[in-house]
Amino acid sequence: MVEPSRDPALREILTMLAPGTPLREGIERVIRANRGALIVIGWSPEVEPLVSGGFVIDIGATSQRIAELAKMDGALVLDADASRILRANVHLVPDPGIPTWETGTRHRSAERTARQTGQPVITVSESMGIVSLYFGERKHVVEEVSALLFRANQALSTLERYRSRLDEVSALLSAREIEDAVTLRDAVLTLQRAEMLRRIAREVEDHVVELGTEGRLIQLQLDELVGSVANERELVVRDYLGDRRRRLDKVLRDIGRLSIDELLNADRVASALAYSSDDLERPVTPRGYRLLSRIPRLPVSVVDGLVEKFGTLPRVMEATIAELDEVEGIGESRARSIQDGLRRLAEATFLEHYV
Repeated sequence: MVEPSRDPALREILTMLAPGTPLREGIERVIRANRGALIVIGWSPEVEPLVSGGFVIDIGATSQRIAELAKMDGALVLDADASRILRANVHLVPDPGIPTWETGTRHRSAERTARQTGQPVITVSESMGIVSLYFGERKHVVEEVSALLFRANQALSTLERYRSRLDEVSALLSAREIEDAVTLRDAVLTLQRAEMLRRIAREVEDHVVELGTEGRLIQLQLDELVGSVANERELVVRDYLGDRRRRLDKVLRDIGRLSIDELLNADRVASALAYSSDDLERPVTPRGYRLLSRIPRLPVSVVDGLVEKFGTLPRVMEATIAELDEVEGIGESRARSIQDGLRRLAEATFLEHYV
Protein backbone atom coordinates (compact mmCIF):
# COMPACT_ATOMS: atom_id res chain seq x y z
CA MET A 1 0.00 0.00 0.00
CA VAL A 2 1.28 3.41 -0.98
CA GLU A 3 1.71 5.86 1.85
CA PRO A 4 -0.47 8.96 1.53
CA SER A 5 1.14 12.33 0.90
CA ARG A 6 -1.83 14.22 2.29
CA ASP A 7 -2.92 14.09 5.91
CA PRO A 8 -5.61 11.47 6.66
CA ALA A 9 -8.32 14.04 7.48
CA LEU A 10 -8.01 15.77 4.10
CA ARG A 11 -7.90 12.44 2.27
CA GLU A 12 -11.09 11.37 4.04
CA ILE A 13 -12.88 14.52 2.89
CA LEU A 14 -11.63 14.12 -0.69
CA THR A 15 -12.88 10.53 -0.61
CA MET A 16 -16.36 11.82 0.25
CA LEU A 17 -16.07 14.28 -2.66
CA ALA A 18 -14.88 11.68 -5.19
CA PRO A 19 -16.87 10.78 -8.32
CA GLY A 20 -19.48 8.11 -7.65
CA THR A 21 -20.40 9.42 -4.18
CA PRO A 22 -23.82 11.02 -3.47
CA LEU A 23 -22.13 14.29 -2.45
CA ARG A 24 -20.15 14.60 -5.70
CA GLU A 25 -23.11 13.59 -7.84
CA GLY A 26 -25.24 16.17 -6.05
CA ILE A 27 -22.60 18.83 -6.69
CA GLU A 28 -22.42 17.84 -10.38
CA ARG A 29 -26.20 18.32 -10.59
CA VAL A 30 -25.82 21.79 -9.09
CA ILE A 31 -23.16 22.67 -11.68
CA ARG A 32 -25.28 21.39 -14.58
CA ALA A 33 -28.18 23.55 -13.34
CA ASN A 34 -25.83 26.60 -13.37
CA ARG A 35 -26.40 27.10 -9.64
CA GLY A 36 -24.09 27.72 -6.73
CA ALA A 37 -23.88 25.94 -3.38
CA LEU A 38 -22.42 26.24 0.11
CA ILE A 39 -22.07 23.00 2.10
CA VAL A 40 -20.67 22.48 5.61
CA ILE A 41 -19.53 18.95 6.47
CA GLY A 42 -20.05 18.10 10.13
CA TRP A 43 -22.20 19.50 12.94
CA SER A 44 -20.19 20.51 16.00
CA PRO A 45 -20.34 22.91 18.96
CA GLU A 46 -18.17 25.26 16.88
CA VAL A 47 -20.56 25.20 13.92
CA GLU A 48 -23.82 25.64 15.86
CA PRO A 49 -23.29 29.30 16.95
CA LEU A 50 -22.51 30.26 13.34
CA VAL A 51 -25.82 28.90 11.98
CA SER A 52 -28.73 31.31 11.69
CA GLY A 53 -32.20 30.64 10.28
CA GLY A 54 -32.97 27.79 7.93
CA PHE A 55 -34.65 24.63 9.09
CA VAL A 56 -33.85 21.24 10.58
CA ILE A 57 -34.30 18.46 8.05
CA ASP A 58 -32.18 15.42 9.10
CA ILE A 59 -32.70 13.14 6.10
CA GLY A 60 -30.45 10.87 4.07
CA ALA A 61 -28.11 12.72 1.73
CA THR A 62 -28.91 11.62 -1.82
CA SER A 63 -27.59 13.43 -4.88
CA GLN A 64 -31.13 14.59 -5.78
CA ARG A 65 -31.80 16.01 -2.32
CA ILE A 66 -28.46 17.81 -2.18
CA ALA A 67 -29.08 19.37 -5.61
CA GLU A 68 -32.67 20.40 -4.85
CA LEU A 69 -31.94 21.85 -1.40
CA ALA A 70 -28.90 23.69 -2.73
CA LYS A 71 -31.22 25.68 -4.99
CA MET A 72 -32.15 27.78 -1.96
CA ASP A 73 -29.84 30.67 -1.18
CA GLY A 74 -28.71 29.33 2.20
CA ALA A 75 -26.09 26.72 3.10
CA LEU A 76 -26.53 23.02 3.72
CA VAL A 77 -25.08 21.35 6.80
CA LEU A 78 -24.31 17.64 6.46
CA ASP A 79 -23.15 15.19 9.11
CA ALA A 80 -19.48 14.21 9.47
CA ASP A 81 -19.54 11.46 6.83
CA ALA A 82 -21.86 13.37 4.45
CA SER A 83 -24.50 10.66 4.70
CA ARG A 84 -27.29 12.89 6.10
CA ILE A 85 -28.49 16.44 5.49
CA LEU A 86 -28.95 18.00 8.94
CA ARG A 87 -29.84 21.64 8.12
CA ALA A 88 -30.90 23.43 4.96
CA ASN A 89 -31.17 27.06 3.84
CA VAL A 90 -29.12 28.28 6.80
CA HIS A 91 -27.24 31.57 6.96
CA LEU A 92 -23.64 31.27 8.12
CA VAL A 93 -22.38 34.08 10.36
CA PRO A 94 -18.65 33.51 10.95
CA ASP A 95 -16.44 36.08 12.70
CA PRO A 96 -15.93 38.95 10.20
CA GLY A 97 -12.55 39.62 11.75
CA ILE A 98 -11.12 36.37 10.37
CA PRO A 99 -8.92 37.29 7.37
CA THR A 100 -9.92 36.01 3.93
CA TRP A 101 -8.52 36.49 0.44
CA GLU A 102 -11.81 35.58 -1.22
CA THR A 103 -14.04 38.18 -2.87
CA GLY A 104 -17.46 36.54 -3.34
CA THR A 105 -19.84 36.45 -0.38
CA ARG A 106 -20.29 32.67 -0.56
CA HIS A 107 -16.54 31.99 -0.69
CA ARG A 108 -15.72 34.50 2.06
CA SER A 109 -18.27 32.84 4.36
CA ALA A 110 -16.89 29.41 3.49
CA GLU A 111 -13.28 30.30 4.20
CA ARG A 112 -14.07 32.05 7.48
CA THR A 113 -16.35 29.23 8.64
CA ALA A 114 -13.67 26.63 7.88
CA ARG A 115 -11.02 28.60 9.74
CA GLN A 116 -13.24 29.31 12.73
CA THR A 117 -14.72 25.82 13.16
CA GLY A 118 -12.11 23.48 11.72
CA GLN A 119 -14.88 21.77 9.72
CA PRO A 120 -14.60 21.31 5.94
CA VAL A 121 -16.73 23.68 3.87
CA ILE A 122 -17.45 23.23 0.15
CA THR A 123 -18.47 25.93 -2.30
CA VAL A 124 -19.72 25.68 -5.87
CA SER A 125 -19.21 28.82 -7.89
CA GLU A 126 -22.42 29.71 -9.73
CA SER A 127 -20.65 31.70 -12.45
CA MET A 128 -17.78 29.30 -13.17
CA GLY A 129 -18.89 25.92 -11.80
CA ILE A 130 -15.66 25.59 -9.79
CA VAL A 131 -15.80 23.41 -6.68
CA SER A 132 -13.59 24.58 -3.79
CA LEU A 133 -12.90 22.84 -0.50
CA TYR A 134 -11.91 24.90 2.52
CA PHE A 135 -10.41 22.99 5.42
CA GLY A 136 -8.69 24.84 8.24
CA GLU A 137 -6.20 27.19 6.64
CA ARG A 138 -6.19 25.30 3.34
CA LYS A 139 -8.08 25.71 0.10
CA HIS A 140 -8.29 22.86 -2.39
CA VAL A 141 -9.86 23.28 -5.83
CA VAL A 142 -11.60 20.04 -6.83
CA GLU A 143 -10.61 19.27 -10.41
CA GLU A 144 -12.75 17.76 -13.12
CA VAL A 145 -12.38 14.03 -13.74
CA SER A 146 -10.84 14.54 -17.19
CA ALA A 147 -8.11 16.82 -15.78
CA LEU A 148 -7.38 14.43 -12.91
CA LEU A 149 -7.17 11.45 -15.27
CA PHE A 150 -4.76 13.35 -17.51
CA ARG A 151 -2.49 14.22 -14.57
CA ALA A 152 -2.73 10.71 -13.13
CA ASN A 153 -1.72 9.16 -16.45
CA GLN A 154 1.19 11.58 -16.77
CA ALA A 155 2.34 10.61 -13.27
CA LEU A 156 1.98 6.91 -14.17
CA SER A 157 4.23 7.42 -17.21
CA THR A 158 6.84 9.06 -14.99
CA LEU A 159 6.42 6.22 -12.51
CA GLU A 160 7.08 3.64 -15.23
CA ARG A 161 10.36 5.36 -16.17
CA TYR A 162 11.50 5.54 -12.56
CA ARG A 163 10.52 1.90 -12.00
CA SER A 164 12.73 0.91 -14.93
CA ARG A 165 15.62 2.92 -13.51
CA LEU A 166 15.15 1.41 -10.07
CA ASP A 167 15.16 -2.10 -11.55
CA GLU A 168 18.44 -1.32 -13.30
CA VAL A 169 20.28 -0.04 -10.23
CA SER A 170 18.73 -2.76 -8.06
CA ALA A 171 20.02 -5.47 -10.43
CA LEU A 172 23.46 -3.85 -10.41
CA LEU A 173 23.45 -3.73 -6.61
CA SER A 174 22.47 -7.41 -6.44
CA ALA A 175 25.30 -8.38 -8.80
CA ARG A 176 27.84 -6.47 -6.74
CA GLU A 177 26.46 -7.86 -3.49
CA ILE A 178 26.99 -11.40 -4.74
CA GLU A 179 30.52 -10.47 -5.84
CA ASP A 180 31.11 -8.63 -2.54
CA ALA A 181 32.10 -5.53 -4.55
CA VAL A 182 29.56 -2.97 -3.32
CA THR A 183 30.50 0.64 -2.69
CA LEU A 184 28.40 2.96 -0.56
CA ARG A 185 27.50 4.91 -3.73
CA ASP A 186 25.79 1.78 -5.15
CA ALA A 187 23.59 1.49 -2.06
CA VAL A 188 22.87 5.24 -1.98
CA LEU A 189 21.84 5.26 -5.65
CA THR A 190 19.39 2.40 -5.10
CA LEU A 191 17.96 4.14 -2.06
CA GLN A 192 17.56 7.41 -3.97
CA ARG A 193 15.68 5.70 -6.80
CA ALA A 194 13.42 3.78 -4.41
CA GLU A 195 12.55 6.93 -2.48
CA MET A 196 11.82 8.90 -5.66
CA LEU A 197 9.57 6.12 -6.90
CA ARG A 198 7.73 6.07 -3.57
CA ARG A 199 7.09 9.82 -3.75
CA ILE A 200 5.74 9.71 -7.28
CA ALA A 201 3.52 6.78 -6.29
CA ARG A 202 2.10 8.87 -3.45
CA GLU A 203 1.14 11.58 -5.92
CA VAL A 204 -0.65 9.02 -8.08
CA GLU A 205 -2.42 7.65 -5.00
CA ASP A 206 -3.68 11.16 -4.20
CA HIS A 207 -5.14 11.37 -7.70
CA VAL A 208 -6.78 7.96 -7.21
CA VAL A 209 -8.45 9.19 -4.01
CA GLU A 210 -9.94 12.19 -5.84
CA LEU A 211 -10.98 10.06 -8.81
CA GLY A 212 -13.06 7.69 -6.70
CA THR A 213 -14.75 5.06 -8.86
CA GLU A 214 -13.05 6.55 -11.94
CA GLY A 215 -9.63 5.71 -10.51
CA ARG A 216 -9.88 1.92 -10.25
CA LEU A 217 -7.81 1.24 -13.38
CA ILE A 218 -5.17 3.75 -12.26
CA GLN A 219 -5.02 1.98 -8.87
CA LEU A 220 -4.45 -1.40 -10.54
CA GLN A 221 -1.61 0.03 -12.64
CA LEU A 222 -0.15 1.72 -9.58
CA ASP A 223 -0.19 -1.49 -7.55
CA GLU A 224 1.54 -3.35 -10.36
CA LEU A 225 4.25 -0.72 -10.78
CA VAL A 226 5.00 -0.07 -7.13
CA GLY A 227 5.10 -3.69 -6.01
CA SER A 228 7.53 -4.06 -3.12
CA VAL A 229 9.26 -0.69 -3.47
CA ALA A 230 8.63 0.30 0.15
CA ASN A 231 10.11 -3.03 1.24
CA GLU A 232 13.14 -2.52 -1.05
CA ARG A 233 13.79 0.88 0.51
CA GLU A 234 13.65 -0.54 4.03
CA LEU A 235 15.89 -3.52 3.19
CA VAL A 236 18.57 -1.33 1.63
CA VAL A 237 18.66 0.75 4.81
CA ARG A 238 18.83 -2.38 6.99
CA ASP A 239 21.68 -3.75 4.89
CA TYR A 240 23.81 -0.61 4.82
CA LEU A 241 22.97 1.51 7.86
CA GLY A 242 26.33 2.54 9.27
CA ASP A 243 25.20 2.97 12.88
CA ARG A 244 22.86 0.21 13.99
CA ARG A 245 22.02 2.15 17.13
CA ARG A 246 19.87 4.38 14.96
CA ARG A 247 16.23 3.29 14.79
CA LEU A 248 15.16 2.05 11.39
CA ASP A 249 11.83 3.91 11.43
CA LYS A 250 13.57 7.19 12.27
CA VAL A 251 16.10 6.77 9.46
CA LEU A 252 13.31 6.06 6.97
CA ARG A 253 11.38 9.10 8.23
CA ASP A 254 14.47 11.29 7.90
CA ILE A 255 14.98 10.13 4.32
CA GLY A 256 11.31 10.71 3.58
CA ARG A 257 11.59 14.29 4.83
CA LEU A 258 14.48 15.22 2.56
CA SER A 259 13.68 17.79 -0.09
CA ILE A 260 14.09 16.73 -3.73
CA ASP A 261 17.42 18.57 -3.95
CA GLU A 262 18.65 16.94 -0.75
CA LEU A 263 17.51 13.50 -1.92
CA LEU A 264 19.42 13.89 -5.18
CA ASN A 265 22.54 14.82 -3.20
CA ALA A 266 24.41 11.54 -2.58
CA ASP A 267 26.32 13.09 0.33
CA ARG A 268 23.05 13.94 2.10
CA VAL A 269 21.66 10.42 1.72
CA ALA A 270 25.00 8.95 2.87
CA SER A 271 24.71 11.13 5.99
CA ALA A 272 21.25 9.70 6.66
CA LEU A 273 22.88 6.24 6.60
CA ALA A 274 25.45 7.44 9.17
CA TYR A 275 28.36 7.88 6.76
CA SER A 276 30.36 10.95 5.72
CA SER A 277 30.64 12.31 2.20
CA ASP A 278 34.17 10.90 1.99
CA ASP A 279 32.76 7.37 2.29
CA LEU A 280 30.87 7.23 -1.02
CA GLU A 281 33.55 5.21 -2.82
CA ARG A 282 34.22 3.10 0.26
CA PRO A 283 33.59 -0.66 -0.06
CA VAL A 284 30.68 -1.79 2.11
CA THR A 285 29.41 -5.28 2.78
CA PRO A 286 25.66 -6.01 2.89
CA ARG A 287 24.23 -7.72 5.93
CA GLY A 288 22.05 -9.83 3.65
CA TYR A 289 18.49 -8.76 4.44
CA ARG A 290 17.74 -7.71 0.87
CA LEU A 291 18.88 -10.82 -1.00
CA LEU A 292 17.80 -13.30 1.67
CA SER A 293 14.27 -11.83 1.55
CA ARG A 294 14.08 -12.91 -2.11
CA ILE A 295 14.39 -16.59 -1.26
CA PRO A 296 10.88 -18.09 -1.51
CA ARG A 297 9.11 -19.15 1.69
CA LEU A 298 11.90 -17.92 3.96
CA PRO A 299 10.30 -16.35 7.07
CA VAL A 300 11.46 -12.94 8.25
CA SER A 301 12.44 -14.46 11.60
CA VAL A 302 14.83 -16.84 9.84
CA VAL A 303 16.35 -14.00 7.80
CA ASP A 304 16.91 -12.06 11.04
CA GLY A 305 18.47 -15.13 12.62
CA LEU A 306 20.86 -15.64 9.70
CA VAL A 307 22.02 -12.01 9.77
CA GLU A 308 22.42 -12.11 13.55
CA LYS A 309 24.57 -15.25 13.39
CA PHE A 310 26.69 -14.57 10.31
CA GLY A 311 26.69 -10.77 10.18
CA THR A 312 27.20 -10.37 6.42
CA LEU A 313 25.85 -11.80 3.18
CA PRO A 314 29.20 -13.27 2.05
CA ARG A 315 29.45 -15.28 5.26
CA VAL A 316 25.91 -16.60 4.78
CA MET A 317 26.76 -17.61 1.22
CA GLU A 318 29.90 -19.42 2.39
CA ALA A 319 28.17 -21.22 5.28
CA THR A 320 27.88 -24.99 5.24
CA ILE A 321 24.65 -26.92 5.73
CA ALA A 322 25.70 -27.69 9.30
CA GLU A 323 26.44 -24.03 10.06
CA LEU A 324 23.12 -22.89 8.63
CA ASP A 325 21.34 -25.59 10.62
CA GLU A 326 22.58 -23.98 13.84
CA VAL A 327 20.22 -21.02 13.32
CA GLU A 328 16.88 -21.41 15.10
CA GLY A 329 14.09 -22.34 12.71
CA ILE A 330 16.43 -23.89 10.14
CA GLY A 331 16.62 -27.64 9.72
CA GLU A 332 18.70 -29.54 7.21
CA SER A 333 15.99 -29.27 4.55
CA ARG A 334 15.64 -25.51 4.91
CA ALA A 335 19.42 -25.11 5.03
CA ARG A 336 19.66 -26.81 1.64
CA SER A 337 16.85 -24.65 0.24
CA ILE A 338 18.71 -21.53 1.44
CA GLN A 339 21.88 -22.64 -0.31
CA ASP A 340 19.93 -23.51 -3.47
CA GLY A 341 18.02 -20.22 -3.31
CA LEU A 342 21.21 -18.16 -3.00
CA ARG A 343 22.80 -20.09 -5.85
CA ARG A 344 19.80 -19.51 -8.11
CA LEU A 345 19.75 -15.81 -7.21
CA ALA A 346 23.44 -15.56 -8.06
CA GLU A 347 22.93 -17.30 -11.41
CA ALA A 348 19.87 -15.21 -12.30
CA THR A 349 21.60 -11.98 -11.31
CA PHE A 350 24.67 -12.88 -13.35
CA LEU A 351 22.59 -13.68 -16.43
CA GLU A 352 20.46 -10.54 -16.06
CA HIS A 353 23.38 -8.19 -15.56
CA TYR A 354 26.18 -9.58 -17.66
CA VAL A 355 24.56 -11.51 -20.51
